[in-house]
Amino acid sequence: MTDDIRPATAADVPAVRAVTDAAYHHYVERIGVVPAPMEADHAADVAAGRVFVTGDPVAGLLVLVPRPYEGRLLLESIAVHPDAAGQGVGRRLLSFVEAHARALGFIEVTLYTNALMWENQEIYARHGYEVVERRVDGPYDRLHYRKRLSGPPELPED
Repeated sequence: MTDDIRPATAADVPAVRAVTDAAYHHYVERIGVVPAPMEADHAADVAAGRVFVTGDPVAGLLVLVPRPYEGRLLLESIAVHPDAAGQGVGRRLLSFVEAHARALGFIEVTLYTNALMWENQEIYARHGYEVVERRVDGPYDRLHYRKRLSGPPELPED
């Protein structure tokens, strides 16, 4: 059920920051840099309508960036507060992403995660996402994923 997921408001910005920091801070030591979601301009993302939250208080969130010219929705960030781990929050958020992408007419969802965030890689594979490339973006070694939704089949490359 994804009906408890709603667009974030300006009043949610402190909670968005707190949940993001709580979800990602343990990766700092492992990857050697602050994860990009912790450095994001949360107020600007909320103001742009890119952030969706669930829970009262906020237990999880998504940052979604529509790419209409590419026919895809970028899942820029997903965060679940550690206190809500194992309660299905992440699963509901991922279901929402796919439903939202379909409602916008997109044929795929894309995302990326750090190559050292093994837990995330297992989750995305379990939810049908496939790795399409590994790329270093500045200080981040990232695995890029996609999940095809519905739409025309891909044409073979020449």
